[in-house]
Amino acid sequence: MRCCKCGAGRRFEGEIKIIFELDGKQFAGMIISASNHLYNNKTAVDKLNVFPVPDGDTGTNMSLTLCAAADEIKKYVTASIGDVAHTLSNASLRGARGNSGVILSQFCRGIAQHLKDKNTADAKELTAALERGVQTAYKAVMRPTEGTILTVARESAAAAMQSAQENNDIETVMHDMIEEARKSLERTPELLPVLKESGVVDSGGAGLVLILEGAYHALTTSEPIQTQQSSAADAPVMATSIPSDNIRFAYCTEFIIDKKSADVNVKRFSGLIDAKGDCKLVIDDDEIVKVHIHTNNPGFVIEEAIKLGEISKIKIDNMRLQHETIITDGQNTQDAPAQASPAPPQSRKPYGFAAVASGDGLVGIFKDFGVDEIIMGGQSSNPSTDEILSAIEKINAECIYVLPNNKNIILAATQAQELSERDVVVLPTKSIPQGITALLAFLPHVGKDENTQKMTQAIELVRTGQVTCAVRDTSVSDKEIKTGDIIGISDGDIKIVGSSAGDVCKQLVSSLVDDSSSVVSVFYGGDVTEQEAQTLKTDLEAAYPALDIMLQNGGQPLYHYIISVE
Repeated sequence: MRCCKCGAGRRFEGEIKIIFELDGKQFAGMIISASNHLYNNKTAVDKLNVFPVPDGDTGTNMSLTLCAAADEIKKYVTASIGDVAHTLSNASLRGARGNSGVILSQFCRGIAQHLKDKNTADAKELTAALERGVQTAYKAVMRPTEGTILTVARESAAAAMQSAQENNDIETVMHDMIEEARKSLERTPELLPVLKESGVVDSGGAGLVLILEGAYHALTTSEPIQTQQSSAADAPVMATSIPSDNIRFAYCTEFIIDKKSADVNVKRFSGLIDAKGDCKLVIDDDEIVKVHIHTNNPGFVIEEAIKLGEISKIKIDNMRLQHETIITDGQNTQDAPAQASPAPPQSRKPYGFAAVASGDGLVGIFKDFGVDEIIMGGQSSNPSTDEILSAIEKINAECIYVLPNNKNIILAATQAQELSERDVVVLPTKSIPQGITALLAFLPHVGKDENTQKMTQAIELVRTGQVTCAVRDTSVSDKEIKTGDIIGISDGDIKIVGSSAGDVCKQLVSSLVDDSSSVVSVFYGGDVTEQEAQTLKTDLEAAYPALDIMLQNGGQPLYHYIISVE
């Protein structure tokens, strides 16, 4: 028996309230509450970072990923749990930032795959979806590591499934899942010695526990946890404003196509609108197609889209006027102001490059090496999958190489590669020096396979190091580190601890140089004066007279020096 007062999916047995199924509205409330709870506690999760470096941003990345999904869900709440799950998957996939965010988005993707076409889900269906999410998340990671968010997800999902075999009360199942998630989180230091040594639990696992707690709150109270402040304030600004006179294509056009059949020719549609603008994104996602393009001919774009199926969620912004001109569903698209047709598109060049970087000096260096699009980001500011995808789509080239230049961005770049229709190669560059070395190894006259091999091999020969400031007290590899200490890092390990950035840099170079070394490149950051950098160069030249010492102003934030030894 259903109780109208309590909402669909609830019933009473004596004084016990039982939730035996979830619909789309309930599930949406759970996701929104989970996102808000993680947002409110993301700083605490960030502080669980094993190393005391200023890029411990697991909580922030997971929060931004889930916030992107929650914001989209708020716009399109439906009664179907399958539809809400689909929005969760698609939005988190595109909003994913950092490794933790990508893993979370893949977890959501698996959940959506199981709940597809379902209006409601009972306890067994929900736990089966969670299990599918775990499997999908594990597959997304090349070398899964236990003692991380993956372990917490797997063990808590298994507990939920076991609970669902014994009762059909979703509230009880979620309670049991959270209890196991907390226990699993507490066990992570036993699985990862580095966590135990640092006296912390896994940050990604902690983020997942917060997500489950937030969802449970909405499930049991029918009210989502509220954010303590606007999440928009924490979203990184990744682009600068553009004068309206420089906007070639005036109308930012977005809509969704509900395909009339599974075999409609989406690639043909994408090719037809390619010449009508820039910043084009055409995402073919099962039964729908998401379209985004900057164009002077929104009417043409929409007319071609109608041939594929029904269109909805139409939004057209006049970027020159800086206010919205919205064409709602049912309005005549020909009412859009006519503009001159764009110039014929240039033929595509063979190769293009997109690279992640921050700091005026580093951006200039990559531009000098022929990089077409700079994706602003790096340490503590990982770009989203959508931002990387947008950069890819702007490049007028047959084959596009993406240089993540940070180990925490490679998964998001790979996810963008999978979403793009273009021929994209993600090079596994984990640092700025590796990205520059890859560009130096590139040969424009040879084929893609040979270039990919050459650049990948070149990356493996680069030894890199970073000098930064510790942001918290910790103990790592028998080194006692205090907040404010200067630390030298290479190969993911803290090698040097000191009080002077210059001295730590010299010691770090000494640990990287060997008999095969010929060039030492040092990129100094925004907190280092030119005089300090020149003094360092003089000292290195005196210490290594047989080596070429290259000094460049990188202007990067957070890191005093980035070092490359080849």
